[in-house]
Amino acid sequence: MGRRRSLIASAALALAVLTGCGTADGLDIADGRPAGGKAAEAATGTSPLANPDGTRPGLAAITSADERAEARALIERLRTKGRGPKTGYEREKFGYAWADSVDGIPFGRNGCDTRNDVLKRDGQRLQFRSGSDCVVISMTLFDPYTGKTIEWTKQNAAEVQIDHVVPLSYSWQMGASRWSDEKRRQLANDPLNLMPVDGATNSRKGDSGPASWLPPRREIRCAYVVRFAQVALKYDLPVTTADKETMLQQCS
Repeated sequence: MGRRRSLIASAALALAVLTGCGTADGLDIADGRPAGGKAAEAATGTSPLANPDGTRPGLAAITSADERAEARALIERLRTKGRGPKTGYEREKFGYAWADSVDGIPFGRNGCDTRNDVLKRDGQRLQFRSGSDCVVISMTLFDPYTGKTIEWTKQNAAEVQIDHVVPLSYSWQMGASRWSDEKRRQLANDPLNLMPVDGATNSRKGDSGPASWLPPRREIRCAYVVRFAQVALKYDLPVTTADKETMLQQCS
């Protein structure tokens, strides 16, 4: 009986190879990649609850009752305070944009700038500049904020912008004005706080907190506020009372 099963399994594998479909031992026979894996994550996104360091691609919706309860428990840990003045805020206070020379965060000092790191993390069908394995010149991106699939090229760079989930200006008003330069550089370049998205949508967000702006795609809003909370907790940033109430509502 064991030999018969082995022969049947071998025949099924051979048929899959000949027809270019099916999986065996976790491999996609058609292209040799792991079944699912990074390509599947980039297409559908990763739940922030399963991605606490921000190194896996995208942002998947949080839908189950258990996950929403976990999300609310996370948000409940946030401290609250009033939003301070914007006096003294400048983007340069958070370091040179997309610097690779930042310690203490994923992808730091890996030889590739932060912007291209997160484009590589979230993009599919990546094409790189000749002679480079860093500079992305075209890709397909699923934008979690709008649900759009964007065919992006470097010639139209502004079509995709990198969103600081917790905006740098917001963080400045909530306490980052008193941080060290190094900690501000970490926040600005931490992949946990960075999401490649539709440029026009990101421009409309500005430096808003969740009480003032949420992604237009409703099913992603709980995941978005969880990511906002993850960043705030990692950097010990408070949020406004209105923002915390809004965040809890999105995961109710």
